[in-house]
Amino acid sequence: MDTTGIQFINELELEGKTVFMRCDFNVPLDADQNITDDARILAAMPSIDYALENGAKLVLASHLGRPKGEVVPSMSMEPVAERLAEILDVEVMLPEDNSDHRMVQTLIDDLKENQVVLLENLRFNPGEKKGDSEFANWLASLADVYINDAFGVAHRAHASVYTMVKHFGRGAKAAGFLMKREIEALGGLLDSPKRPFVSVMGGAKVSDKIGILTTLLDEVDEVLIGGAMAYTFLKAQGVEVGASMVEEEHIETAKSILAKAKMAKKTIHLPVDHLIAKQFNVTSADEVATTEGNAIPEGWMALDIGPKTVDIYKRVVNEAGTVFWNGPMGVFESEFFANGTMSVAHALAESNAVSVVGGGDSAAAIRKAGLIDRITHVSTGGGASLELVEGKPLPGIEALRNNHPFNLG
Repeated sequence: MDTTGIQFINELELEGKTVFMRCDFNVPLDADQNITDDARILAAMPSIDYALENGAKLVLASHLGRPKGEVVPSMSMEPVAERLAEILDVEVMLPEDNSDHRMVQTLIDDLKENQVVLLENLRFNPGEKKGDSEFANWLASLADVYINDAFGVAHRAHASVYTMVKHFGRGAKAAGFLMKREIEALGGLLDSPKRPFVSVMGGAKVSDKIGILTTLLDEVDEVLIGGAMAYTFLKAQGVEVGASMVEEEHIETAKSILAKAKMAKKTIHLPVDHLIAKQFNVTSADEVATTEGNAIPEGWMALDIGPKTVDIYKRVVNEAGTVFWNGPMGVFESEFFANGTMSVAHALAESNAVSVVGGGDSAAAIRKAGLIDRITHVSTGGGASLELVEGKPLPGIEALRNNHPFNLG
């Protein structure tokens, strides 16, 4: 990816400056508001530590969940503030309400050493997702320097990601270290990959992956398809898929992708067998069966790739020079249908390939398997990672360019 005009946090003067840092603290919470996975918080630590060590007065900001522009107490940033305080060993000041501008400004003005401010959930304000100028103007008024380290929302033209950045010129805006790693790993994935270059695509919907599949077919040598999207492709080939999830409106899309691959002499692998059940919520192994071939009986639904497919996919991954993986192979949240996804994860970790995992459920599976340290790069952004690999301009990154016109067109 071309990074012309983009500065990084270590290129800016931060001493004595108030720094607004957009992070991605959209962490999962349990019913008691406890954080169940703090990976996104830990991913922001290098940039946060750097800013504090270099004398910045730090204002952190993020969204959490989908409050739809309303104040939802269960989506407060309070659990994040508590976890940040533990990790950083500083006092984290959390305003009760971002709408009290005077109170927020006073908190920032009175910041002392070993204190940071964490704004309340940005999406409590409807202006965040709308990219509203008034909300963006207020956010920008809080700081001298803007840092974006929230790759997971870099593909969104939200107020804190895009609109507010127009108020910060050269030397006053930059990408954080997390953003830098994402740009280098994902933006450079297609530049000169080690061969064979293999893409592993999973998840529920073909419609979510049309762009990335079309782009990658020009670049990769082989594609492995799993997850529910596989059944749309199989039906496009005339295979019986029983009660499995199928996007009927994208069968023709699947046919065109298969035809393009054939013309380009690229191999698309589809499941040759499946783990099936008659209902989604399985409570016993007795409810699960394995098909002999790729056809799925009437009344049954496929919920994971089968053992023969696992062996094929593992072999292809083991022989790869570069692997890009996005999307699970089945309903990996269930112990009965996790084998396909976990087998691919372990094959990837054990291979000598340059391995890039495109966020979302694939990243969750890697963490669940305890393999994150054995993968070259695990992205923190699902949709953002796909769009960056596709070559699409991401608003949150484009806004950091010194010559960006701030016109989405």
